[in-house]
Amino acid sequence: MAGYTDASFRALCVEQGAALCYAEMVSAEAIHRGSDRTLRLLERFPGERHVGHQIFASSPAAAASAVRAIHRLAPTVIDLNCGCSVPKVLKSGCGATLLRDPVLIGRIVRAMRDETDLPVTVKLRLGWDERTITYLDCAGEAVRAGAAAVALHPRTRSQGFGGRARRGALAELKTAVAVPVFGSGDLFTADDAVATADETGVDAIMIARGALGNPFIFAEIRARIEGRELRVGTRERLETALRHLAAEAGAKGEQVACREMRKHFVAYTKGMQGGAGLRQAIVHAATIARYREIVENYLAD
Repeated sequence: MAGYTDASFRALCVEQGAALCYAEMVSAEAIHRGSDRTLRLLERFPGERHVGHQIFASSPAAAASAVRAIHRLAPTVIDLNCGCSVPKVLKSGCGATLLRDPVLIGRIVRAMRDETDLPVTVKLRLGWDERTITYLDCAGEAVRAGAAAVALHPRTRSQGFGGRARRGALAELKTAVAVPVFGSGDLFTADDAVATADETGVDAIMIARGALGNPFIFAEIRARIEGRELRVGTRERLETALRHLAAEAGAKGEQVACREMRKHFVAYTKGMQGGAGLRQAIVHAATIARYREIVENYLAD
């Protein structure tokens, strides 16, 4: 979710009913070296009450240093990512690489806990590959070291986002640890989220790719839990996308916002009738006025 979950996007998710959003994942090593640019990725939107800050780290020392800096920002939780499979993260010995060494995960979590009284959590995958399924060992080490909760995306590192998430693993993890478990993986609709919660008994549902271009999923899940049906129409989706663009421009300037919002508009328009032509026009838009013109023409047609 790096490059997506900035303050502007989180504000929309909270508006739609998300209880806790995570800022973009950041490098513990970069914070340890004093990177102000990295810390700026953790800035909140006005009035943001609950936010998670997630780091990737390969050593207890770097993780501890990062937590000392992040602690001053007073997030709701500080999370250690042990699931990212992006090559540059793996090459640095971080992310899913840690799944090969449950003991190291425990050492890093303990070093983080020693630096803060804020909850420290971990995000896991099943394991490195099918021959190395370690999530129960990793979770056990993390909890013994003081982790307050464990999130699991039930795929291996080698699967990436292929195949299907294994909901049964979430149920196994829930019975194995005495802390809250957050379930992730293949959650693209309200029905997906409710079914996963009902089948596994997890304490919370963590939406990732399912929220891209679709912050409405949180409102849809809440409606589904309450026995209501909520459908968000095309006009509301596009008007929300334009509000998203305006917020990005206010934070980053119009030129940067128009460039970065192209990927968001691709997601907002996924599945829309005539969406291909709309996306083709949007990827060349360089001003807010042009974005608005394209959207208005599409809605008029």
